[in-house]
Amino acid sequence: MKAHRFLIQGGILTLALALGQSCQQSFLDVTPQGIVTADKLDTPAKTEELVISAYAGLGNTTFNHAWSSDFVWGSVRSDDAYKGGSGVADQGDMNNLEQYNLVTAAVAGYQGNTWIGVYGALSRVNTALRQLDKFSDADYVVSGVPNARKVRQAEMRFLRGHFMFILKRLFKYPVWIDQNAAQDEIKLISNRQFTNDELWDKIAEDFQFGVDNLPAQQAQKGRANKWAATAYLAKTRLYQAYVQNEAHAVTSIDAAKLQQVVDLTDAVIKSGQYSLVDNFGKKWTYGYENNSESIFAIQYSFDDGTQWGRVNFEHGLNYNMSSAYGCCSFHHASSNLVNAFRTNPATGLPLFEKFNEKELVNMADFEAPENGFDPRLDHTVGIPTHPFKYDVNFVAQTSWSRTPAVYGTFLTMKEIQLPSTNAIRKGGAFFGTAQNWDILQYNDVLLMKAEALIELGQQELARPIINQIRKRAANSVAWVTYPTGHAKAGKGFSNYKIQEYDGSNLTWTKENARKALQWERRVEFAMESPRFHDLVRWGIAAETLNAYLAIEKTRGHAYLNNAQFTKGRDEYLPIPQAQIDLVDGLYKQNPGY
Repeated sequence: MKAHRFLIQGGILTLALALGQSCQQSFLDVTPQGIVTADKLDTPAKTEELVISAYAGLGNTTFNHAWSSDFVWGSVRSDDAYKGGSGVADQGDMNNLEQYNLVTAAVAGYQGNTWIGVYGALSRVNTALRQLDKFSDADYVVSGVPNARKVRQAEMRFLRGHFMFILKRLFKYPVWIDQNAAQDEIKLISNRQFTNDELWDKIAEDFQFGVDNLPAQQAQKGRANKWAATAYLAKTRLYQAYVQNEAHAVTSIDAAKLQQVVDLTDAVIKSGQYSLVDNFGKKWTYGYENNSESIFAIQYSFDDGTQWGRVNFEHGLNYNMSSAYGCCSFHHASSNLVNAFRTNPATGLPLFEKFNEKELVNMADFEAPENGFDPRLDHTVGIPTHPFKYDVNFVAQTSWSRTPAVYGTFLTMKEIQLPSTNAIRKGGAFFGTAQNWDILQYNDVLLMKAEALIELGQQELARPIINQIRKRAANSVAWVTYPTGHAKAGKGFSNYKIQEYDGSNLTWTKENARKALQWERRVEFAMESPRFHDLVRWGIAAETLNAYLAIEKTRGHAYLNNAQFTKGRDEYLPIPQAQIDLVDGLYKQNPGY
């Protein structure tokens, strides 16, 4: 039996048939009550429900089935964050990822769950595409949507590109499956049917279809538009431009791909639809969703008629131990990251090579005149003695950290919402939030263009773009300044000193421009976080992360004493052995596992 089955839940169609399953025995060829088979979804109205179901796959995640955000894959695995929790055994799979050398193919853990979860989401997309393929353009009519069939096909291919991009960054060689693959053929598809470069091209083809067929604006928030596809195509080409060999080393940078990045990001910028919000904090505060900087976001909400609502539980572990939350103190900012926000108080520029020479353990150091800080620090990190999430009556304490002797006292803030916002809901010990989560942001588009220009040797054109980001950071002090009536009225939570690059305060060579760009990406996207993937793309993951670990081992983080990043292995996760076994060894394992 090859019918695709869908279970109706809360008005949303949820995929019930996993990839690769196919029933052959005749006694199974029945339609259970409450189940809708694909042959009963052959109207545009029903196919529209399949499209909605595919969008729902964006956010069907939890902390151990994570693919909406990068806090596990890009933050904890980098120098930005410690795992947190009650100790190394608490969510031990995440501890393995933080240690690098403990990751194995046999223990699928978080990566196995994510492999299965993302392919489940892809199955929804491909099922919708199969249904759309059955119609002619003339027969597929949706009120208020011109060229509806092409638009919906483009939306689904955008989502497929998104899910494959996730798998590509994590596993390097995932399995490409499209709507043309029959269920009994899926098990016969190798994860090496395409080369590394060809797989990037397949992802790019889906985004290009979106560029060509999506409208510039969509009536409904949350649907992909032309500019989202353009931005994601630029992102894909940027990653592809850094040519890797089979040992994951960057061997060259493709100038033609970089020029595509410049052209594509230019198109988004010149569309006039997007701009930086005036205050960096608005990007992470409930009530400011779908702002001018948000290009594509997962739409979360309450009160949709279901038990929990459409809330984000992926960050459910990350709320701290204050009485307002009480669990579970994961995703702590590293001291290395906090130091990355330090600036030279004389120039307002990053300290670069000297940034991590001392550990900030005295909270008074953050206000001391001899130290300068980028304002984005207090938008990103919860620092004991500082107001938490801008509330001067809700001051972070060292006791809010569950195990300060292991993971320090610097708390995550971006994904956290205050109880007073009414944006959070408790499920057991964990919290979910109705705050949207951005997948594509305008600040990323700007910095992608700047990066491509620098690598093309046009660093002077990149300088005003980086300065645009720094200017917004400098202007984002209102929410991190003590208000009138407070004992420290008019003072920043930290001593803020930040300046733009004027060409003389840092000689603007290609090398220095690259250094400035890489630093800017780190502090702009800290704790979101593409950090680990950036390091892999630039080909500097091993040296950066092993240098980070070497210092951490001297600063009381004994749990990292045996941690080691192995170059040529740890840039990517292993293909889960359970998946290799399911296809009788057809998949080829990544090197070193």
